[in-house]
Amino acid sequence: MQYESIAAVDLGSNSFRLEVGRVVDDQIYTLDSLKESVRLASGLQPDKSLDRASQERALDALSRFGERIRGLPPEAVRAVATNALRVAKNATPFLREAEAALGFPIEIIAGREEARLIYIGAVHSLPASDAQRLVFDIGGGSTEFIIGNGMKPLCLESLFMGCVSYSLRYFPDGHIDRKRMNEAQMAAAKEVSLIAHTYQKTGWREAIGSSGTAKAIAEILEQNDLNPSGLSGITRRGLDRLCALMIKYKRMDALPLNGVKSDRIPVLPGGIAIMSAILDTLNIEHATYADGALRLGVLYDLLGRFHHHDMRAATVKQFQRRYQVESEQADRVSETALKIFGDLMGLKLRKPEELERDSQFIDWAASLHEVGLSIAHTGYHKHGAYILSYADMPGFSKMDQARLALLVLCHRGKLNKVEGLNREDNAWRQILSLRLASILHRSRLDGAETPALQARETVNGFTLQLPAEWLAENPMTAAALHDESAIWDEAGFRLRIRAIRK
Repeated sequence: MQYESIAAVDLGSNSFRLEVGRVVDDQIYTLDSLKESVRLASGLQPDKSLDRASQERALDALSRFGERIRGLPPEAVRAVATNALRVAKNATPFLREAEAALGFPIEIIAGREEARLIYIGAVHSLPASDAQRLVFDIGGGSTEFIIGNGMKPLCLESLFMGCVSYSLRYFPDGHIDRKRMNEAQMAAAKEVSLIAHTYQKTGWREAIGSSGTAKAIAEILEQNDLNPSGLSGITRRGLDRLCALMIKYKRMDALPLNGVKSDRIPVLPGGIAIMSAILDTLNIEHATYADGALRLGVLYDLLGRFHHHDMRAATVKQFQRRYQVESEQADRVSETALKIFGDLMGLKLRKPEELERDSQFIDWAASLHEVGLSIAHTGYHKHGAYILSYADMPGFSKMDQARLALLVLCHRGKLNKVEGLNREDNAWRQILSLRLASILHRSRLDGAETPALQARETVNGFTLQLPAEWLAENPMTAAALHDESAIWDEAGFRLRIRAIRK
C-alpha cells in the first residue's frame, strides 16, 4: 500500500525531531518538520535511569508531535529511539507513556541499525557519486560511523560518545580550559581508535558529517572565516582555531563569533571535542556536511517497505545463509504455521495490517527457527533465541528482535519460559502455530504430504483437526501431538487434537 504522506519521529539523546514527507514518484519531499531540544541524555542518572524532569520534557514534545500526525495511518509513521533509551533502565515504563503521548508505537533501535538509517538519509540528500564515502554522525549519546558505496553500507559502527554525554562529563559547568578540552579529545580519540584500522583499511574518498552537531560546527567555521581560504564545511585547521578560541574565552556563550546558536551552546563543547578527535584520529583534513540523516533514512526505509524492499526480509535471508539454515524445511514449517494461524484468526475482528504484521513475524520466525543448530542440536531453540536477541539485524528494532527471539525460543520445549505473557497477547497464537507446524514437519521429507488440517480457537484453548487415517499412518507425530496437549495444559490452555474420519 502506498501513502501520500509519511512521517518519521526521531527520539534522539539531544533533540526530538519530526519530519513529515510527501511521496511523489518514489521521492520524498518535506512537508513539515519540528524540533524540540529535549536533551534526554542529560536526564540519565548515575544508575542509568531517566529522571522525571527529562521524561516530562520528552512527553510534552511527543504530545505536540502527536497532534501534527494524528490523522496519519499507523503504517505511515515510524518512530525510533536511540542511545539514551538504549541505556536507560526505566525505558520500558517510559515508552508506555511516550507511545500514549505520541499516539504511535516507538521502537528502540540498535546502534548499527541507527548507523544504517543515517547512511540512507545522508546519501539521499547528497549528489549521486561512485566514490566510497565515510559518513559520521555525532548524536547526543552515541556517534555512528558508516563507510558506503552508493546506497550500500559496507561498514557500520556505533560508539558510546555524544555531544550531551561528553559536555556533561568534561564541561559540566560550561567552563572550558585546555586540560578539560584535552581530556575530552583524548577520551574520544580512544573510542575512535577502536575502529580506525578497519575503516582506514576499507578506505574512502569523501568524508561527510551529518546531523545537528556537524551542521552547527560547519556554520561556525564558515561564518567566522576559521577554515582555510576557499574551503567550506569542517576542516582540521578550522577546528584547531575554534578550540583555541574556546580555551581563550572560557565559555561558549562568551565567544565573539557568529552562528553560535543559543540552544546548542550547552552541548557544543563536547561535540567539538569529539569532532576534533574524529578528524585527528582518522586523519581527515576536510569533511563536508549532509543535511539528511536519521529522519530521512527512516522515511526512505519506510517507503522501501511499501514497495516490498523491506530490509528485514533481506536480513532474514542473510541469516539463513550465515547459519546454514535448511531453507526447504523452513519454507515447509512457514507454510503450515501460516495456515494454522490464519485459521485461528479467521473469526477475529482485527485490522488487516495487524494480521499482516503478525503473519510476517511467523514467517520470519519459521525461517530462522533452526539458526541455533549451527551451535548445537541440544537446546538449539535457546541458542537461536540468543542469536536473534543480540545479533545486529539490519531493519529490525530491538522490540522486533525480542518478539522474534520469543517465538524461536518457544517453538519447542516447555512453555514456562513465557510466564507473565498476557493471555490475550497474540504471541500465544503465533507460538502455537509455529510449534504445531514444527511437529507436523519433523520428518523433514521433501514432497511429503501435508495433512488437510483445520485449527480453531475455543473458549479455554485451541483445537486442531487432522484426518484419522493420517494420524494412524504417522504414529510418531500423533504421539508428539499428544505430548503437546499436556504442555499446553500446564500453561493453562486446553489443546484438543481431534481425529476426523471421512
